Amino acid sequence: MDRDRAGEDDLVIDFSPPLVAVLLAAERSKGSPLTEEEVLDIRDGATCIRLPRSVAKATAEQRGYPDLDAEQCWEQWRAARTELAD
Repeated sequence: MDRDRAGEDDLVIDFSPPLVAVLLAAERSKGSPLTEEEVLDIRDGATCIRLPRSVAKATAEQRGYPDLDAEQCWEQWRAARTELAD
């Protein structure tokens, strides 16, 4: 198997439901921006599975938007929330 193809099917963390949706719901429920600690606590308690990268990519494409990366969720959430704000 060639090296590029092997990288396509590395296992990645995939949240279900998407972490960005969970954080948006939590922030709307709270009525104010989530703190970094709250975001990380929600991430740590969220349901996730490991999927081949190619399957996670196909799922995101079908969903219509990418989810947050578990390791960079705070930074990515800060950027995403400005786009999602009502």
